[in-house]
Amino acid sequence: MASSAADMVTGRKPATASLAELDTFKSVVSNPDVQALKAVFDKYSYPLRFAGGPVRDLILGKVPSDLDFATTATPDQMKEMFTREEVRLINAQGEKHGTITARINDRENFEVTTLRIDKVTDGRRAEVEFTEDWGLDANRRDLTVNSMFLDLEGTLYDYFGGREDLAKRRVAFVGEARERIQEDYLRILRYFRFYGRISMQADAHEDDTIAAIKENVAGLYIVSGERIWMELAKILKGNYAGELLTKIVECGLSKHCGLPDEPDTDELKAVWKRVSASGLPRPHPVTLLTSLFRTADDVMKMNARLKVSAFERDLALFIVANREDQAPHPVRVRPYQYMLIDASGYVYCTYIIWTRALSRIKCTPPSARTYLKLIFVFCTTAFAMS
Repeated sequence: MASSAADMVTGRKPATASLAELDTFKSVVSNPDVQALKAVFDKYSYPLRFAGGPVRDLILGKVPSDLDFATTATPDQMKEMFTREEVRLINAQGEKHGTITARINDRENFEVTTLRIDKVTDGRRAEVEFTEDWGLDANRRDLTVNSMFLDLEGTLYDYFGGREDLAKRRVAFVGEARERIQEDYLRILRYFRFYGRISMQADAHEDDTIAAIKENVAGLYIVSGERIWMELAKILKGNYAGELLTKIVECGLSKHCGLPDEPDTDELKAVWKRVSASGLPRPHPVTLLTSLFRTADDVMKMNARLKVSAFERDLALFIVANREDQAPHPVRVRPYQYMLIDASGYVYCTYIIWTRALSRIKCTPPSARTYLKLIFVFCTTAFAMS
């Protein structure tokens, strides 16, 4: 973070409010393991607050699935006090980033992170420095709705208007969007993921936010494919998946995410319309993504960039190879039964043909068991898409 930006935030006073009467807050803070963690910090006179995601969820009336905490205590200070209190520590890898994971009562693992600022960033990772300034830590976070803190008495500390943005269902970066994105280019995809979780409209993006994204899409080139796929898969499982994938393409992310240079957005929109109207459970994320692909080469290009699982790669190849072959049938499942076995009932004829085709493009064929699994996934998906 630039020193000038830090100077502007140092000493910033947060907006405060009490959430103590929220039923969701009461249910979380009454957890005996949370109280046990609080007791340790109280004993050694270090503040402890919920940070980021759980605060956002509590304000939205949701019980958080994960609880993240922040404190001014350094990792060494936390290790010392937890050791004295005979609390087991696990996952030491987070320590260099300021995170200590404490296992409370042999039941719950809680991550507690020291307040920090980013000294140096390269678009993928940051060199951090610990601080006791809550405003500086809030300033380094990605979105306003993720930059709030909540102490265990119920007092909210909101430095960048996150609560107001939640009320408006607005998704905005903390401070200058371009700065936040350039600190970690994966925040481009995190923006779309949280847009799907928070916004009440499919396409109400702010012009400046989209402009900042378009200006910085090339930065995704340095982000690992695994991290990109982790975010992209969550987007495809969330609200407005079709609209957000279309917007991602419009913003120019395709070539940096392993997608075709000329994605088939017409097919994407048609598939998403059928999926939305079907009333059936959401298909596998790869199913929707594959609507952008025209050929097996498109699939293999995606796999080379995103490093998806073998099953996800094979599902995409299977859909591309078979989506045009199924004529309407009075018994909707029948075409897929035909794909499983031939007329004699014994030979997986299409499996043999398919494995030969995969071999020609130097791709290891899956087992017959995996092939059957693909058939059943594709069959379920096809009902939603037909």
